[in-house]
Amino acid sequence: MTTGIAQAEGLLSLNDVSADYLGTGWSSLTPEQEQNITIRHHLTMTTGLDYTLADPFCTDRACLSYKNNPGDFWFYHNAPYTILDQIISNATGEDFEDYFTAKIKNKIGMQGIWLQFGYNNIYFSTARSMARYGILNLNKGVWNKETILSDTIYFNDMINTSQTMNKAYGYLFWLNGKEGYRVPSSELEFAGQLVPNAPSDLYAGLGKNDQKLYVVPSEKLVIVRMGADANQTLLGPSSFDNELWGKISEIIN
Repeated sequence: MTTGIAQAEGLLSLNDVSADYLGTGWSSLTPEQEQNITIRHHLTMTTGLDYTLADPFCTDRACLSYKNNPGDFWFYHNAPYTILDQIISNATGEDFEDYFTAKIKNKIGMQGIWLQFGYNNIYFSTARSMARYGILNLNKGVWNKETILSDTIYFNDMINTSQTMNKAYGYLFWLNGKEGYRVPSSELEFAGQLVPNAPSDLYAGLGKNDQKLYVVPSEKLVIVRMGADANQTLLGPSSFDNELWGKISEIIN
């Protein structure tokens, strides 16, 4: 959403080349290869950067090497989306956290703080603040009659299929109701819905350590799940999403 706000303000475009904001040599690719990677590729996990690393979180130049042509393959690679923080900072002329605070956090009354853990920039917050952000999405970028994200086309693209390789993925949101999906740490495609027990229009922010934000427009529903993780190495979808939604669906019905 922060990227969408910056685009709505004319500070960047998803079709812009990443090097326009990161400078030539932000990766170990050739300058010609860098020119093929756009901001959209970072948002959709399709940069083509090599994800077969010991540390897929690493954003050092040496860790960012060529594997596929941008847009040709989907793989859940942490480093390229972490780099979005720097793209937004350089595009807006503000520190990423300051821009996020002014454009989203303060306007909807969120609490929380960004903390750096290794290469990861992680937002630590509360259930109520997560719910506020969920309601902002449920209301399509509008909060208490104030428009936070004015670009309705961007918002619609954010919560719908963003590329052809993983139809269950938008702009960093996971999507239910598709005929197939891919998951982190795997190159395989699986048939069926991401969360079969959940409504087909569900989209979700599936965060670190199984912190989850589910949004279901058809039910006007926002659900926040915080707590211990499932003791698995999965990033994003986890072993209990479908079981949890089995219980929630019983309540809805």
